[in-house]
Amino acid sequence: MAFHRSAMLKCFRRSAICLKLLRQGDVNMGRSTKLRTRRKAKELLLTYEVAELFPRQGEWTEEDYLSLPETNRLVELSEGRLVVLPMPTTTHQRVVGKLFRIMSDFVEKHELGEVTIAPLRVRLWAGKFREPDIVFMSKEHSDRIGEDYWGVPDLVVEVISPRTEHSSGTEHIDRSEKFEDYRKAGVAEYWIVDPDDKTVEVYVLRHGAYHLLGKWTLGEVAKSEVLKGFEISVDAILG
Repeated sequence: MAFHRSAMLKCFRRSAICLKLLRQGDVNMGRSTKLRTRRKAKELLLTYEVAELFPRQGEWTEEDYLSLPETNRLVELSEGRLVVLPMPTTTHQRVVGKLFRIMSDFVEKHELGEVTIAPLRVRLWAGKFREPDIVFMSKEHSDRIGEDYWGVPDLVVEVISPRTEHSSGTEHIDRSEKFEDYRKAGVAEYWIVDPDDKTVEVYVLRHGAYHLLGKWTLGEVAKSEVLKGFEISVDAILG
């Protein structure tokens, strides 16, 4: 999802015309309807004015991105464009929560580093920020952890959000764009969890390319190469 200035301009023009007609008294409608229409038109005008304060898509810088006001949406920066991720579903959040708790407990017990959960900005390289569902940073790379964002982590997890009536889902971006971004950035291990297919895929980086360590489903146990000794029953997170 992205900000579209052309659509915003259309809203602006409609609102401007509507306000003009209302002021002239040429709209044949009741008083309450006029008030509601005028209020909506003013809101659209304000939305357009606010949008004008931000850069065009393709022109966003790191400084612009990091200066964004707080929001309850996950927003990434890629190729100078803002990428607003779909709101997570209940199933997505349940899966993320289960895997995070188990992985975090393992990492803490063995003092391997730190595991955190979205929302958290991860800077893969200059001008490229992603917000993985789960991120692991080893103790050896603790210097990459900042207050505003983390640098390239050792392991990331993306839980696929399914396609719904109100969302196109995240499978395409998780399996293509992010797969390539994490590989290019040097993320040593990438987990893709698919709640619909009930599968966990783990890819490890070798010689600059991702190789499938394993794909597991219900009744099987997934494992990590980066987190030595970490194994998890697929049923524990997808059952």
